[in-house]
Amino acid sequence: MIKNLNEVPLEDFSECHDGIGILRHSQLLGEKDSACALRFINYTILPPGTSIGNHKHGDDQEIYLILEGEGEMYLDGVTYPVKTGSVIVNKPFGTHGLVNNGQRDLKVFVFECGNEPV
Repeated sequence: MIKNLNEVPLEDFSECHDGIGILRHSQLLGEKDSACALRFINYTILPPGTSIGNHKHGDDQEIYLILEGEGEMYLDGVTYPVKTGSVIVNKPFGTHGLVNNGQRDLKVFVFECGNEPV
């Protein structure tokens, strides 16, 4: 399977995890597209002023890769600045959220992995 980020259809996704505003989103890969514990890879664009609300996960892990832009990532009670090139690991049972407080779109890959044996 080969996909191009410039060609994937993006859908509006409003108030993600009770966040602010409308994000643009595409699921690039899902569980059935991989032979490992990968649950999905999402490509998400947060326009300035939007957010993914703070939310708690179960026994899974999400990894965020900031492709472009800048913002703030909330991780288990602490807020960190993030920018192009930042990689953020949201541990199992952790709470996290992301805010675009920059002047341009915040483009992100989100990888979610389960803890099931492969």
